[in-house]
Amino acid sequence: MPLTHDAILQTLSKILPPGQERDLVSLGMIRDIQLEDDRVTIGIELPTPEESIRARLQADIEGAIRSEAGTDIPVETVFTTKAPPSTPAGDAPPNPLPGVKHVIAVGAGKGGVGKSTVSTFLATGLARLGARVGLLDGDIYGPSMSTMLGLDEIQATANGNVLDPFEVHGIKSMTIAKLVDPEKAMIWRGPMAHKAFSQLVLQTDWGELDYLIVDLPPGTGDVPLSLAQLLPLTGSVVVCTPQRVAIDDARRAVRMFQQLNVNVLGVVENMSWFVGDDGKEYDIFGRGGAEQMAAGMSIPFLGAIPIHMNMRVNADAGTPLANFEINDEITGKLEQACRNLAEQVSISAMQDPGRPTLTISGSPPPSS
Repeated sequence: MPLTHDAILQTLSKILPPGQERDLVSLGMIRDIQLEDDRVTIGIELPTPEESIRARLQADIEGAIRSEAGTDIPVETVFTTKAPPSTPAGDAPPNPLPGVKHVIAVGAGKGGVGKSTVSTFLATGLARLGARVGLLDGDIYGPSMSTMLGLDEIQATANGNVLDPFEVHGIKSMTIAKLVDPEKAMIWRGPMAHKAFSQLVLQTDWGELDYLIVDLPPGTGDVPLSLAQLLPLTGSVVVCTPQRVAIDDARRAVRMFQQLNVNVLGVVENMSWFVGDDGKEYDIFGRGGAEQMAAGMSIPFLGAIPIHMNMRVNADAGTPLANFEINDEITGKLEQACRNLAEQVSISAMQDPGRPTLTISGSPPPSS
């Protein structure tokens, strides 16, 4: 059956992106249709560069068009990534970081669950997958990124009042630990904490980023509120261990983000199990509690990460990329959590695609 532009558009209107209830056409993601010399080229604009979303859409689009044509016609799908608007619609204030496509807060209801560890592997892992990533150490009371990223011997620099980020391990980073006396305790009341956090976020030259990961302090205090007020957040990630006391506090963190109208992109269960020298798996803190919590609260579960001694070694040595080389199982778990997060960001961003536009190229069908 010969293809027409209308037939292609009708076919695309039946394809739903992952996690969506609306189709490609109604979401405004079709940017170009070309039909020339029995070859079809489809232009798709996505909100994020997530590869798994692209791969699934490409397979669905090419399969559907070939099925409509009834032949193995050449189909090319060209993806572009949508740039974030510098001026939001309505009465919302301008985005102070227009070059940053997605800001993701990483929080926890309590300390000691490995939130900074998770923030670090998410940032470096997304960078390994090809994204441009920044990592902000937002824990201004107990900053740890200077150690975990190996910044101790690197001096902070600035261009006027704008801080230069530390470019290490394939990411851009900033931490207040490099701007104050390392022996000084951060004894700050709320307004001082808000001011310090605001300066770190807004006075760092982040440039163009696909993701800015913000490692928050534990609990539900001033900094998460400041972040929600300062920037348009794509969403948040909640970290907890499997044990009951951590789960209870993680629920509070989820509710905090929901009260701030911040989408919870998912939960990561850290320290989920430990493999001993005997090869046996030990569930030191229990296992599966975070996944059960996520299911009960109807939020995504991004993955479970085990304990390994080399993770502690790499954190102390400031070599986070080495976590992806410990063994195949850990590499797979870390990469899958990063891919799951990127997919949830894509799904979330598709909820507000903006005004659809469509360009149809090629020879129009003859008029009757």
